[in-house]
Amino acid sequence: MANSSQARKRARQSIKRREHNIGLRSRLRTAIKHVRKAIEAGDKKEAQAIFNQTVSTVDSIADKGIIHKNKAARQKSRLSAAIKAMA
Repeated sequence: MANSSQARKRARQSIKRREHNIGLRSRLRTAIKHVRKAIEAGDKKEAQAIFNQTVSTVDSIADKGIIHKNKAARQKSRLSAAIKAMA
């Protein structure tokens, strides 16, 4: 348990920050799932439109440091490849 007032404040801040980050990470996962669902449905135009929105979400979350920039690039690359592979 934190003993100093500074340590107690940092503990409060870290809890608040953690909850905020969990929400952002959840938004990221949901956006990626929407793209995958559109790919599975077979609608290339819709998948591309959703992918374009997802790219900005992934980039903003990577900029905030919630996920690593390389992970963001990998996710975007795989989704883009899956859309390009659609017939």
